[in-house]
Amino acid sequence: MLPPDHIKCRYTGFKKKCKDLCLSCPAWVQLQGYNPNTGQPMDEWKCSDTWVPLLLIENSQQQRQTGAAVESFRNEMVKGNTQFLTAMKQQENLLEKDTDNASN
Repeated sequence: MLPPDHIKCRYTGFKKKCKDLCLSCPAWVQLQGYNPNTGQPMDEWKCSDTWVPLLLIENSQQQRQTGAAVESFRNEMVKGNTQFLTAMKQQENLLEKDTDNASN
């Protein structure tokens, strides 16, 4: 897909039309996936500069999801460690009782 006629390239100081340059421009890229704002599938060609705000939003969403996953994992580890320490304390108490009974 080509850009509209009125869009001019910022890399040429807005002197040339993007439409004339886009087929050879390394900044003209295709993005496929889902729009992070709407959740709708997308498959579009645009200047990489145009994609920056959308990609920043997606990056922020991924960081939040990663943070939530790490926090959930941490909570599970704390829960597991607490159960392990409780079991070890109970085992220690049983061993102390056995030692006390054996010495009497």
